[in-house]
Amino acid sequence: MLPTINIEKDFRFSIQKRVEEEDAALNYGSGKLETVLATPSLVALMIEGAVKEVDKNLPEGFITVGSRITVDHMNASVIGATVTIEGTVAEFDGKKITLKYVAFDEIGIIGKGYHERLIVNKDALMVKAHQRSEAIQSKNY
Repeated sequence: MLPTINIEKDFRFSIQKRVEEEDAALNYGSGKLETVLATPSLVALMIEGAVKEVDKNLPEGFITVGSRITVDHMNASVIGATVTIEGTVAEFDGKKITLKYVAFDEIGIIGKGYHERLIVNKDALMVKAHQRSEAIQSKNY
């Protein structure tokens, strides 16, 4: 059972990262873009910001897990640029948090998106995950 949790709508947070070689699209299967920020790297930074800022407001034993994300990666950022993600809690229904993101570098906006995260009991989630693992192993795949 989920305890009563109060996360304010319009709660804001931000996170910054300098784009490094490991963030390049080349490392995510795009063999021709060795100096451009990969969309998966942008998404990972959005998720990192949410986890750092939202999860610290949860009771002991509870975490958030991603359930949906939609991102428009509109402009390229290159290695050396600083990417900033600004996140806002757009909706909260007691279990599901919907976040709105804007991403930008020194020049301007590079992306926007929405992200849903569910509040779950970490131990209960891990029990279910291990049960799935055991079921997969028992099928001898």
